[in-house]
Amino acid sequence: MGEARVCLITGGGRGIGAAIAHRLAAEGHRIALTARSAGQLDKVAATLPAETCTVPADLTAPGAVDDVFTAVERRWGPVEILIANAGAGTSAPIPRITDAEWQSMLDLNLTVPFQCVRRALPAMTAAGWGRIVAVASVAAKRGEPYIAAYTAAKHGLLGLVRAAAAETASTGVTVNAVCPAYVDTPMTDSSVDAIAATTGRSPDDARATLERKQPIGRLITPEEVAGTVALCVQNGAITGQGINVDGGAVQS
Repeated sequence: MGEARVCLITGGGRGIGAAIAHRLAAEGHRIALTARSAGQLDKVAATLPAETCTVPADLTAPGAVDDVFTAVERRWGPVEILIANAGAGTSAPIPRITDAEWQSMLDLNLTVPFQCVRRALPAMTAAGWGRIVAVASVAAKRGEPYIAAYTAAKHGLLGLVRAAAAETASTGVTVNAVCPAYVDTPMTDSSVDAIAATTGRSPDDARATLERKQPIGRLITPEEVAGTVALCVQNGAITGQGINVDGGAVQS
């Protein structure tokens, strides 16, 4: 176990964010969790084997990112590990995507991570050490039908990661993206419900369709994503990468 660091995880109330919190807490880091639901955050925090704090927030609200970072800094000092995990997806063919839906996907999946990275970098570069990991998607690597806004935002997120890594390569800060396929989380449950409602197929049939999108024939587990995030935190030679955790769906 290495040195304990101050870690901030966005979208930390469930799913992938909660799994990452458990993995990094087990490695001895202090864990600050943020998400919209205070109740979900409290449930996760109560199960972590590490010093933990929760900062409920809607990160898309004006000034919210700065407020969250300030709260963590007042408690423990600068954020040393940033896990930009908060995100969501919607589904519609391009002609039916409204301007508001398009903007909401960009705001949460791209602008919020940018604001978090911008806020975290000065302290990290001043200290000569930092880890930033964005949870992107295999949708950052290829075009997927009916999720154009989400796909565009995740492509942008991978571009942000690559540019930030190039800027910080000589500073002791690493910046990476982890790109999962369909993960067994509440977000995928919502996708299953949407497919079933749109097509009239059963939820089990809809879930099987998503399972088959991974060549390994199953959904990815949140713990498998968390393990890849932990690797990016541990290994200072990995930077500027978009690491696929997708059961072989995209070979790159």
